[in-house]
Amino acid sequence: MALTTESLHALPAIIKRDGLVVIHAFPFKLGRESRVAMIRDSLHRIERPGSGVVKGLNDVYLMDPGELLQISREHCRIEQNGDGSYQIVDRGSKCGCTVNERRIGQHAGVMSATLADDDVLTLGTRENPYRFMFIAGFDNCGW
Repeated sequence: MALTTESLHALPAIIKRDGLVVIHAFPFKLGRESRVAMIRDSLHRIERPGSGVVKGLNDVYLMDPGELLQISREHCRIEQNGDGSYQIVDRGSKCGCTVNERRIGQHAGVMSATLADDDVLTLGTRENPYRFMFIAGFDNCGW
């Protein structure tokens, strides 16, 4: 679930509903949208063909209009383990991720962290506005 205006706007319009992105298959890969255009001094996504969730490097491509980019092209992935638990894994991003207050990524020396309901994920530095809440077991949403 998107927790900030910036994280809500970073998501492709076609895949979000009330600020939520439902993950149907794992691993679920996130990265920066590199298909952008400058229109009237503003950065705009060049929509990818299809549903907005495209197989390839990422399942979701997030916009990062910041002057200093926080989201890498291949930033992180969310995995479901065999026991039904979840984890986030940094994919070698430059700025890493934070799960609640715990840093993961190359600079932290830890590349993954277990995820639980209501964990707050920040992509990039701790100060970054791209914050999401992880909600497990949301299968009954009807999407």
